[in-house]
Amino acid sequence: MSQSTASKVYIFTSYAHEDEALKNELDKYLKVLKRSGKIDTWNDRALIAGQEWNKTIMEELAKANIIILLISVDFNASDFIYEKELAEAMKRHEAGTAYVVPVILRPCKWTSMQYAKLQALPRNAKPVTEYEDQDRAFTEIATGIETLVDHILSSAKS
Repeated sequence: MSQSTASKVYIFTSYAHEDEALKNELDKYLKVLKRSGKIDTWNDRALIAGQEWNKTIMEELAKANIIILLISVDFNASDFIYEKELAEAMKRHEAGTAYVVPVILRPCKWTSMQYAKLQALPRNAKPVTEYEDQDRAFTEIATGIETLVDHILSSAKS
């Protein structure tokens, strides 16, 4: 898999804008990893005025060690995500240059999608919105991502 830069893992988040509130919530749970210096994250809200959004998104995606897919009906329905981000993410997974982590946000039909073969979060692929306590779901996701980050960092040292 892709080597991290020195002692930091780069994470790209692919999501539908309809799920932005849930993405923002996940970002809070990943903040501890950011503060520890283990990760740096990027999503399309980091685009600045004047940047070519398609080119920049694809460049950032190409740099990622971990690509998080925030799964919902809106994610699956997005042509841009399907044709660009998901296609590139799965290509990088198949090439062994990035880890792709599906995070099931909302109930939807996803088990026939190409990412269905990958281990999803939270545990048992239960959608975040179906948890009585969403803090528990986001904690499980953050813990799973931290485990992967630690694996990548320890592999980079070997």
